[in-house]
Amino acid sequence: MLTKDELPECPVATTVQLIGSKWKLLIMRNLMMRPWRFNELKKSLEGISQKVLTDSLRSMEEDGLITRTVYPEVPPRVEYALSDLGETMHPILDAMQEWGTNYKNGTI
Repeated sequence: MLTKDELPECPVATTVQLIGSKWKLLIMRNLMMRPWRFNELKKSLEGISQKVLTDSLRSMEEDGLITRTVYPEVPPRVEYALSDLGETMHPILDAMQEWGTNYKNGTI
């Protein structure tokens, strides 16, 4: 996790630094719906490797965008969900969804 002083000066660059990868955006899209388990996420994100998913989730957790909850069960159950900070990304992802829909429909 970068400190606030280590983040880019430009606010857009800061946002891209935190969620700029294709996979992080798609992980967030899924987590906007509900908490997910690791294997559920892997199956829903066609083409993502286990390493990339693991690295993305760790990075997003370190940045405070998601939470990781381990339930004391046998076998252990782990769920990932958006944190309060991650929930503030809803308007950005909603705007991206709307723009993508409009683009595909030829309305822009």
